[in-house]
Amino acid sequence: MKILKNFLFVLMLVSVSAYAQEDTKEERKPGHTNENKFKQLYDEFATPNMFRTGSGAPGPAYYQQQADYKMDIVLDDEKARLYGDETITYTNNSPDVLTYLWVQLDQNVRAKDSKSPLINGSGVGPAAFPSTVTNTYLKPRFDGGFNIEHVKDVNGKDLKFMVNRTMMRIELPEVMKTGDQFSFQIKWWYNINDHVNQGGRSGYEYFPEDDNRAYVIAQFYPRMAVYNDVEGWQNSQFWGRDEFALPFGNFDVNITVPADHILDGTGVLTNREEVFSKQMMKRYKKALKSYDEPVVIVTQEEAEKAEKSRSKKTKTWKLSAKMVRDFGFTSSRKFIWDMMAVKLGERDVMAVSLYPKEGNPLWEEWSTKAVASTLKSYSRMTFDYPYHKAISVHAKSQGMEYPMICWNYGRPDKDGNYSDRTKYGMMSVIIHEVGHNFFPMIVNSDERQWTWMDEGLDTFLQYIAEQDFGKWYPDALSPNDETYPSRRGPARKIVRYMGGDQDYIAPIMSKGLNTYQFGNNAYGKPATGLNILRETIMGRELFDYAFKEYANRWMFKHPTPEDFFRTMEDASAFDLDWFWRGWFYTTDYTDIGVKEVKKFVVTDIPNENGKKIAERYNLDPDALVYFIPEGEEGYDEAMKTTTAIEEVSTVKEYLMDNFTPEERKNLKASPKYFYQVTYNKPGGLVMPLIVEYEYADGTKEKVTFPAQIWRLNDKEVTRAIASDKEIISITVDPDLETADVDTSNNAWPKEVKESDFEKFKNKKIKG
Repeated sequence: MKILKNFLFVLMLVSVSAYAQEDTKEERKPGHTNENKFKQLYDEFATPNMFRTGSGAPGPAYYQQQADYKMDIVLDDEKARLYGDETITYTNNSPDVLTYLWVQLDQNVRAKDSKSPLINGSGVGPAAFPSTVTNTYLKPRFDGGFNIEHVKDVNGKDLKFMVNRTMMRIELPEVMKTGDQFSFQIKWWYNINDHVNQGGRSGYEYFPEDDNRAYVIAQFYPRMAVYNDVEGWQNSQFWGRDEFALPFGNFDVNITVPADHILDGTGVLTNREEVFSKQMMKRYKKALKSYDEPVVIVTQEEAEKAEKSRSKKTKTWKLSAKMVRDFGFTSSRKFIWDMMAVKLGERDVMAVSLYPKEGNPLWEEWSTKAVASTLKSYSRMTFDYPYHKAISVHAKSQGMEYPMICWNYGRPDKDGNYSDRTKYGMMSVIIHEVGHNFFPMIVNSDERQWTWMDEGLDTFLQYIAEQDFGKWYPDALSPNDETYPSRRGPARKIVRYMGGDQDYIAPIMSKGLNTYQFGNNAYGKPATGLNILRETIMGRELFDYAFKEYANRWMFKHPTPEDFFRTMEDASAFDLDWFWRGWFYTTDYTDIGVKEVKKFVVTDIPNENGKKIAERYNLDPDALVYFIPEGEEGYDEAMKTTTAIEEVSTVKEYLMDNFTPEERKNLKASPKYFYQVTYNKPGGLVMPLIVEYEYADGTKEKVTFPAQIWRLNDKEVTRAIASDKEIISITVDPDLETADVDTSNNAWPKEVKESDFEKFKNKKIKG
């Protein structure tokens, strides 16, 4: 038993030594802040309450307001002007008493006196195009703001209101208590902007060749702001970039346009037989049962014929939508129109595309199929798409989303030719914008405050949907592409941004308007973080379950970031505070490397250091096992007689005394080679430690240590390795899963990369 006690004592010494090494920290000074990367997020999160629970689910007292709209809209194609008369019925479901209402006037971002152009810096360069000079310094400023003709109650009595830029406050004649409803009317008009030349998320494109416009119309009506338990009224101004926060409601919208226009938008078309020709109705009924190929409702030949017409008559299209947060529509005499049914669960949903001839042949081939594929992919990851259709509209330089409808770019040249970049760009923007139906049109986050909650989550699912699209429609891929070439998603694609100048990077948890590199911040980084969670940290099964739980908990509701973070943990049993803190609340980056590798030989022959240890603890030196590091006295001699560890006399004696013959047979592979590897973490981000070992026999083994391996020492960690095979190389993050910004320290032996000068010199010598 003496051998057993001594052996256990040595193991204890090794463990204590390793623990002490991990727990080494700088001496704490007075006022020292706890920088522990594994500190819980209680300080950052709001206290759970009756509205939002600690699990991330809506609480028993959760509420949301409702805003219902009845609108009569007239599109004046000659003047490019939109007229509207709307009645809003607002329901107060909150426990609070309301004395006023806030209405969003987003078109005022283009008003003549708008301050939006003044929030960005500008300068004078050494040269500029004449068009730039003219538009910047000579051209009168476009006036596209709302012209409010009146705000009245349903009895025709004027209501007092005040406009503050893109927000309008309406004074209530009587306070609204819980459960009260209030209806009021707004009459307005505005000049529609040329979105190609003047910018904007909606507007028209003018086609001089045939003197026509194609309209994509949104933010076109005064819209109710959100009132919720988190901040009361969400009346943050619209400066042109951060998008929208809106309550759900029901819409009945009548839109009057020239009689030769084709129109579609949010909601069910309730007077289809009035606005469709008999031929269109016949084709539409065929499309309802076509699941493989789109059915053309309006052909290119018919659209080209309509381009030449100028009807003086009008036609009213009636659309009705239930439980949507917004409304958009498109109208033009130039449109080709096709549809295809998509089976989702027990329901059929229509995938729809509208596009002018300028979009062909690309759009007729791939737009509707991209819509259909997106609905399948997103439904698999969240919930079955609840609406009856999803529409993709071709619009130059656009990528924007609304319930059931979106506009997307991607145009061939005049001869119908297009590059891979144009093709993939068109497919990706359709997938992304159709995907926005799920986030934020249904899972209704606040885009104005937390842009990443819709753009980031949508971009994450876009990557999955793109890969699905490439599998389901391999003909869509170019000959050199085996898979869909996604621009965002995999960790390696965010490395350049993560490792960039920290002066021009902001945390994800910043208001979108105030971030640098908006695309990377709101789209790329959050999407990549979720992909790392899914593929590397949590695994697909746990991640997908938790993500679907979040989507189902918050569909048709208003989640916050905390609701998402908490639900992902609640449904998976993964403590992810360290990940949320690092990836979302800081601008830290990943950099993990191999600092040092020591080789050891095992022996029962004590060297001088071994004798000192035995003497210090009053142990029998002949009863211990010794690990001698390479380069120390006794290493070379021990290597001559190196053997498997169970053949070392002291271990052999221990096994004979403490293990039965059957137990000795079941021992794992005999380790013959011993290493001590120290990994360091120059980067601030915590990540799992992913290591690949390559052995002398050519085999490889990959081991993933959980992120918690850094919990006691944020700088470095040491691991002992016992192997029956000799290790010839060690690589950290071999598959580039963690967005490591510096891979030069990821390998042992250190990779020596030839400089450009050395390449040139060696080439000259060989020549």
